Amino acid sequence: MTLWQRIAAVAACTLCVGVAPAQAQKEFPSKPIMMIVTYPPGGPTDVMARTLASALKGSLGQTVVVENRAGAGGNIGAEAVARAEPDGYTLMFGTSAPLAINVSLYRKINYDPVKSFAPVIQIGQLPNVLVVNPSVPAKNVSELIAYGKAHPGKLTYASSGNGASSHLAGVLFNNMAGTDFRHIPYKGTGPALNDLLGGQVSMAFTDVLTALPFIKSGKVRVLGVTTKGRSQALPDVPTVAEQGVPGFDVSVFFGVVAPAGTPPAVITRLNHAFAEALQQPEVRKTLLAQGLELAPSTTPEQLGSFVKAEVTKWRGVVQKSGAQLD
Repeated sequence: MTLWQRIAAVAACTLCVGVAPAQAQKEFPSKPIMMIVTYPPGGPTDVMARTLASALKGSLGQTVVVENRAGAGGNIGAEAVARAEPDGYTLMFGTSAPLAINVSLYRKINYDPVKSFAPVIQIGQLPNVLVVNPSVPAKNVSELIAYGKAHPGKLTYASSGNGASSHLAGVLFNNMAGTDFRHIPYKGTGPALNDLLGGQVSMAFTDVLTALPFIKSGKVRVLGVTTKGRSQALPDVPTVAEQGVPGFDVSVFFGVVAPAGTPPAVITRLNHAFAEALQQPEVRKTLLAQGLELAPSTTPEQLGSFVKAEVTKWRGVVQKSGAQLD
């Protein structure tokens, strides 16, 4: 073999080595993908995840299998994803709890919501609403604040449990509005709403999807939407921020993440597939019917920045509340 033939052979081998990883990346995904939901089957989070999973096959060419790993407020499923191989085949359909709140709420968790995950896409948020029993004389948030200050300690708010977003929303409201509404924790949203309907508690911060039937029937009065913008489900209801509590913003957000270290090319592939699924008319119709407000931006960077900001925001609220879970 001549010198030039040897040089050509080495160059060809080098080229092959460079092409192989590129071909491997292009082949993703080559097998089914598992998307972990950190809550039991049948709830809003599970339904949203399955709606998207069924729509992804056309873009990815592979089945996306939803697996429910509930427990510890979402920590069990989140830990499983954080420990998974960073190859794009294990994802988490995450919510505010495991991605922002639990790191401050639980004394010990085995993952970091920022460092343990690579953001893929933010799906959207489910607005909360401030609703009161009709016996409460306030017709809007400003009147509620005034009434609360004139009758200190009288008004109570129900939540689905210590550390739940429905609890922390009340803590944040008290901090920002200067009120002292007393927190009454329940074991779940159902019991909390039952006592609100019965007048045992004055108010609640609950998601719009759960509250809507009771608002329409007049069993509760809605005073405000807790997000920055108005809810598509209740476009005529002003936000809490519009009514004297500027900057108040509480919702349950939904985002997809992969284990930290997942290759950027794989993240991009997944991001594009989810973004395409969110543009499908039937998918949008289903998600919007559940009260979801779709995210204005779908880049991985946007979700990463959002999670960091939410972790910081809720750390202060949790500390103020004094809530701690094992």
